[in-house]
Amino acid sequence: MSPLITGRPLDGRTAVVTGASSGMGAATAHRLAALGASVAIVARRQDRLAALAEDITTAGGTVLPLTVDVTDRAAVQAAADEVANELGQADLVFNNAGVQLISAIDELKVDDWQRQIDLNVTGVMNVIAAFLPHLTAAADRGGPADLINTSSIAATRILEKFSVYSGTKAYISHLTRLMRVELGQKNVRVSAIEPGMVDTELPDHVVDTDASTMMAALLRDIDCLRGDDIAEVVGFITSLPRHVNLSELTILPTAQPL
Repeated sequence: MSPLITGRPLDGRTAVVTGASSGMGAATAHRLAALGASVAIVARRQDRLAALAEDITTAGGTVLPLTVDVTDRAAVQAAADEVANELGQADLVFNNAGVQLISAIDELKVDDWQRQIDLNVTGVMNVIAAFLPHLTAAADRGGPADLINTSSIAATRILEKFSVYSGTKAYISHLTRLMRVELGQKNVRVSAIEPGMVDTELPDHVVDTDASTMMAALLRDIDCLRGDDIAEVVGFITSLPRHVNLSELTILPTAQPL
């Protein structure tokens, strides 16, 4: 996607991006830094974070890499404290870490179920718990404050074998709606993005033959979304005037039927 936003509308802001080691997270970290934000990048893969940090720094951005497993509540809180000490309290959080493991429900892949719940639900909640005080403080100071949660079109589509993954994403979408009722009154903007098929490494985790065949066909047959497309949307949401909250966005490739 060609950049739609010009200049540096995020100058002076501190952003946190989880799931930053690849895909939508890495692209969004790059874009937020280019728009002027100081960016803390959070993920488990230290080598990927180091490479991303070097790229952002080379491009003139300010970045803080933090190797953290978001399922570890204490580690996420420690990361929040480090962000505050090094960059200042966060006023923009892209809560993006997640995993997709697809299987028929009667296969009883309970370890996969739990991994998705741990990362897609508990990890999201850990990030909210650690950084929400930052966001409310930013809003209290009169500045913009953004919490953007990554959901998926799977939250609303009925897709065979996606039961547990879709359930975790439905949780995120509805959680976001409910949080907005409370936090909007405090001038914290809360948004959910629900992407369709994005050409990232996430489908690489899918070993179910039917699901992987479906995804491979989409990647082959249509012009799918890319990480840069999602990054531009996040940049747009967070560059809007403080009183404007795009609360829920479904982002689809034009040719994707479902």
